[in-house]
Amino acid sequence: MADLKARPRPTGATAVLGRTGFAHVTSATKGELDIVTSPSQPGFNPLDLLYSSLSACLVLSARIAASQMGVLDRITELTADVTGEKATEGPSRVERFNIVFAIKGDIDEWTRQKIAHAAEEICTVSNTIRGKPEFATEIVG
Repeated sequence: MADLKARPRPTGATAVLGRTGFAHVTSATKGELDIVTSPSQPGFNPLDLLYSSLSACLVLSARIAASQMGVLDRITELTADVTGEKATEGPSRVERFNIVFAIKGDIDEWTRQKIAHAAEEICTVSNTIRGKPEFATEIVG
């Protein structure tokens, strides 16, 4: 079920930060947003973006799974609420992702479970987080 053929889309992001102010992020497709750092500021910080990427990927993947299972017409709404717990020891990282999937529609519990599990298998973000991706860093002046 996880073998998909997606149309190519430019991917990637560039963050720019001056001596003061916020980091400004631009996607390869020209989407833009500013990153906040204060707990009281509305907006996205880097962890929010991580959780957002996972939640968005999961609901999009759940829709694909529901379509492949032939039940998409019975789904009214897909929600993935993602939070996390930071590690208390070792390098700064998210140690646990907490995902609450809500799949609304005229389907039974077994089908909901099947869609949620398939979504995790389809989702590029969850697959990447579970894996150990390589980092190829180049430093320029």
